[in-house]
Amino acid sequence: MIVETDVPLLDELLVSYRDIIGADFTAYRNHCFRVFNFCVAMADANAAERERLAIATAFHDLGIWSARSFDYLEPSQSLARDYLNASGRVAWIDEVTAMIGNHHKITCFQPCRLSLVEVFRRADWIDVSLGWLSFGVPRIFIRQTLASFPNAGFHRMLLALAWRRTKAHPLSPLPMMRL
Repeated sequence: MIVETDVPLLDELLVSYRDIIGADFTAYRNHCFRVFNFCVAMADANAAERERLAIATAFHDLGIWSARSFDYLEPSQSLARDYLNASGRVAWIDEVTAMIGNHHKITCFQPCRLSLVEVFRRADWIDVSLGWLSFGVPRIFIRQTLASFPNAGFHRMLLALAWRRTKAHPLSPLPMMRL
């Protein structure tokens, strides 16, 4: 397994949101590249599937910045839906928005098989857990991916957002989480 550092579609999409992401751009870009690499490590994805994974990866947390909210799944899905409509990829909307909407699901996506939705969910959990969860991805590959795309403050930013959300909404501290 080789860490992929050049994913043109992913970079193109992320760069188009650079101004919205602002100072967190490198942190989010690196998170996206880690998630994409973990997806590829789990899925024997063809070119079209890799494209869907790149699109879902780029948009999955963008609502944090575009909607300025920690309740960001729907805004992220909306951005992806708009992009897929505009780019003529309408047939991918259900799958890509399902990847985004279920990426913080605690239990496996039903049916519990390695669909791209489940692969994406697991890949995000690998990164959010800093590799503590691996879902069968070799630990050496996880370490190589983490080294290739440093954290750059991503997890610190998530903790700060979670803390602010908890103070403002103590009964709904993590609205993006799903069972």
